[in-house]
Amino acid sequence: MRDWQGKRYWLVGASEGLGKALAGHLSRAGCEVILSARGRDGLDAVAAGLPGKAHVVPMDITDDASVAEAAGQVGQIDGLVLLAGVYWPMKTQAWDAEKAVAMADVNFTGFVRVLGHVVPDFVARDSGHIVITSSLTGFRGLPGSIGYTAAKAGTMSLAECMHADLRNTGVAVQVVNPGFVRTRLTDKNDFRMPQIMEPEAAAREIYEHMLDDSFKKSFPAPLSWLFRLGQFLPDWLYYRTFGR
Repeated sequence: MRDWQGKRYWLVGASEGLGKALAGHLSRAGCEVILSARGRDGLDAVAAGLPGKAHVVPMDITDDASVAEAAGQVGQIDGLVLLAGVYWPMKTQAWDAEKAVAMADVNFTGFVRVLGHVVPDFVARDSGHIVITSSLTGFRGLPGSIGYTAAKAGTMSLAECMHADLRNTGVAVQVVNPGFVRTRLTDKNDFRMPQIMEPEAAAREIYEHMLDDSFKKSFPAPLSWLFRLGQFLPDWLYYRTFGR
C-alpha cells in the first residue's frame, strides 16, 4: 500500500476521460497533482473540481521545447502517470500519413520525451513511481489500427524494458493495459466494443494497480485473457480469428 499524503504526481493527458478520472482518485487520496495536456481550459476545469492541491501546466507532448518548459515548471515530483493519447481508425489501404505520424508521436514518442526529463532524476534519487498506459491492443497486431496498435505495443515494450532495469531499485515502473474505455477516441469506432468501460471504472482499475507492487495489469479480465491468448496462437489461426 502506497502512502499518497503529500506526494506530487504529474499526470500527462489529464484534461478529460481516463486522466480526469484518475486525477480525482489521486487527489482524494491526498496527492498534490500536476495536470498536463495541450488545452488549458480543460485542465482548469479538472483542477477546479479536485478536492486537493492541483496545478495546471499546459504542454504539447509532441514538441521538445514545450515538454522541456513544462518539466521545468513542474519541478521535482514523486510520480509520473502517462495517459496522453490520440486515435483514428485506419486501415493500411487507407493510410493517412499525418494521422499515422500523430498517433506514433503522441502515443509513444511523446512518452519518451517526457520520461527523458523525469527518469534521470528518479534514478539519481533512487526514488520515484512511473505508470505507463498501454492497451490490450498492444499484445499483437490488429486490423484497422495502423499507428495506434503499433504505438501501444511500443509503450508496453518500453515499460517492460524500464521495469527490467529498475525492478531492484527504488524506482517503481508499472504498465496498465485497458480494453475499450468510453471516450471521444472510442466514439470514432463503428464496430461493437465488448466489455467497454466508463472512464471512472477504468480509472479505479488503474488506481488500485498503483496501490500495489505488481508490474502489469490488463483489464477487463475476460477480454484481456482473449488478447493474451492471441499471443500464443499460430499466425494462420490468429489472423483467421482476429484479422476480421
